Amino acid sequence: METKNILIKNSIILNPNENTVESFKGDLLIENDKIIEIAKTNQSSISTKGIEKVIDGENKILMPGLINTHTHISMNLFRGLADDLALDEWLNNHIWPTEAGLNGEYCYTGALSALVEMIKSGTTTFNDMYFFMEDVAKAVDESGIRGCLSHGMIDFGDQEKRENEFKENINLIKNCNGMGEGRIKTFFGPHATSTASKDLLERVRHEADKYKVGIHIHMSETKNEVNTIMEQAKKRPFEYLEDLGFLKDDVIAAHGVWVSKEEMDIIKKRDVKISHNPCSNMKLSSGIAPIQEMISKSICVGIGTDGAASNNNLDMFEEMKFASLLQKVSTLNPQALNSNQTIQMATINGAKALNLNKEIGSIEENKKADIILIDANSINLTPISDLISSNLVYAANGSNVNTTICNGKILMENRKLSILDENKIIKKANIAIKELKQL
Repeated sequence: METKNILIKNSIILNPNENTVESFKGDLLIENDKIIEIAKTNQSSISTKGIEKVIDGENKILMPGLINTHTHISMNLFRGLADDLALDEWLNNHIWPTEAGLNGEYCYTGALSALVEMIKSGTTTFNDMYFFMEDVAKAVDESGIRGCLSHGMIDFGDQEKRENEFKENINLIKNCNGMGEGRIKTFFGPHATSTASKDLLERVRHEADKYKVGIHIHMSETKNEVNTIMEQAKKRPFEYLEDLGFLKDDVIAAHGVWVSKEEMDIIKKRDVKISHNPCSNMKLSSGIAPIQEMISKSICVGIGTDGAASNNNLDMFEEMKFASLLQKVSTLNPQALNSNQTIQMATINGAKALNLNKEIGSIEENKKADIILIDANSINLTPISDLISSNLVYAANGSNVNTTICNGKILMENRKLSILDENKIIKKANIAIKELKQL
């Protein structure tokens, strides 16, 4: 029997919005899938009368579930498959050959593995691009979390392959958009300007307008990618897409490492959203994205982990710390990307990047109940500073997440999963990658 209402008492509530991050002690009431009441302790409290489930929030930090704006969750199967390599060698010699053996069941298993990892580390929404995405949607539906899904479209100029890519992505949109009580959204997923032809990109723009869905694309991740487009089109990647009429406010561009000032002006003008993936960018030696400069121009930037094959985990707390520290060392400015800005990137800005900011990303009445509780009594968070954002960005990690709630349903409480069978999924994932390596 599902719990209709949940009351969380006496927690430290951390609420990021577009301007700041506020914190206060209080109670929060969830009814069905929404937050319906928030009460500050020094003003009032919410009665437990008629409440089916009461959670003691003492010594807990309540905040929005984290939003991972760029993933390939089925690639959890490839964790540690090929490390310490540059992107082109990593992809061409290791990842793509292994991916040739993928099928729907393998991608379903990899997705379940990632979903467990995300729930346990506080992510309640993610934005994914990969293959066999209807099987991924099935896993997301079962998990209880929120996902934006797109098929990774690669044609290398081949017309037959291009038609198949559109068939895959359009079927995903028709069959899965709105699944899981509305938790699943669908996007178009052109892989990158270097792997998707001009014809594919132009048609993606047309079809995205037709189906009223967003676009998820890799952009300017490496110098080689930028040089390839410069040779082919005589323009930088964002300039090339601007000339195609591709860029609008429904585009989320992953990486954005090698962007020029002129391209930043285009990104700002078209309200394109950026997903910053610091750990993957560092591990593949791709470079350092100019995130502080983008934020100073009021460009919307969220945080992503990329896949576990290039990270090698999906811990958004770890990603927040690296995002902030990387900007500080890059700019030689200790105030660059401060903890409040970083929390905003992982919550409300991530929601805005996915056009979900009216539903999620902050702790507000009538928003969806996507909430996590952090154990402030953890040794690595002791003593809890008055600067709560600072503790969460610089000291916390995913294992400090005590409880995860999405769409009003408890997915994990006191570190125990309520829905997915972790041990069973671990066994399936180990079998899957063993089989893939033998193909």
